[in-house]
Amino acid sequence: MPEGRELRLVRGAGAPEVTASPVDPLALQDKFIAGFEASQVARGFSPLTIDGSIATLHRFLALAAKPAWELKPTDVDDVVAELVQRGIGAVTRRDYVGVFKQFFAYLEARHAPEVEASFGLRLANPVDQFHAGRHVSSDSPAVLPPPTPRRMEEFFAFLRDRMETARKWAPAARDYALFGRSITSGCVRPRRRRWSCGTCISTGAVRQAAREAGQGGERFWPRPRWVPMLDDLALVLHWFVDDVRPRFKVAGPVVFCDEGGGELSSGSIRNRLAHLVEAEGRPAEERFSPHGLRHACATRNYERGVDLVAIQQLLGHWTVGTTMRYVTPSSTFVEDAYRRAVSEVLGDLDEED
Repeated sequence: MPEGRELRLVRGAGAPEVTASPVDPLALQDKFIAGFEASQVARGFSPLTIDGSIATLHRFLALAAKPAWELKPTDVDDVVAELVQRGIGAVTRRDYVGVFKQFFAYLEARHAPEVEASFGLRLANPVDQFHAGRHVSSDSPAVLPPPTPRRMEEFFAFLRDRMETARKWAPAARDYALFGRSITSGCVRPRRRRWSCGTCISTGAVRQAAREAGQGGERFWPRPRWVPMLDDLALVLHWFVDDVRPRFKVAGPVVFCDEGGGELSSGSIRNRLAHLVEAEGRPAEERFSPHGLRHACATRNYERGVDLVAIQQLLGHWTVGTTMRYVTPSSTFVEDAYRRAVSEVLGDLDEED
């Protein structure tokens, strides 16, 4: 890592030169990160979003082991390769690169002259088009169909059996309620929640587009999700709150919490479900992710006859077009729908005759 360039200040004709101390690149980078965080506050991002992006940025720079302005495209390649080696998924890897890209854009806009004066380096963003992660991940519906109703019955039977033998009953019961709620409501980001008789009101999450573009319009803010209490969901939730949640160490507003009463992150939920599905002993083609549960929820409700607009509200989508991508009807459903349509047409022809 090159040392910071010395700054030589001249006080006037005949005055002795004053040599400033070399600039500490890591201290300067910390200062820039603090400014980047303040800019996100000014742009109206939520504290939760800001904390997540700053933590991700610190992890990215720690893996790079260099100040941001010294990184080359090959250094970004090395960071991404290290994330792959650690088993980090494609979506999370995109988040790492995306947060660093935002930070570097902030440096270019606010601190390019200071970096050049301190280190003699002109800022050049090391993130290029070759770092764009593939959009279709391993749990995309284009690759894996959503779990079938029968598959979900088998999975929840496994969770019920597991509760009876688990050394720690409360976390096992939480898993059953958490993922049972996910398949019924389509929500895979449980945080602080409140519900009334028949309806659960969820804040949802800020869209990735808002985090990337920094736009503060109504379209990009958390929107309410109205979750009807279908399939005995109300009974499961009240059972969890009355009998299970009090057994965790710390009381608080978080419903589905970790063992210390804290909030479960989306990554923890993904890892938890992956562990449970693996413990179940199913082959790879029968495994699923939390996002697969959202697709299963959309598909199951569509096959029940629920209107697409109602499913859109259930999943918290902004457009019906997004919801349509979540619906993957089974071949049996398509065949039955075709037969019903043909029967109706033939019936109309018989009536005309």
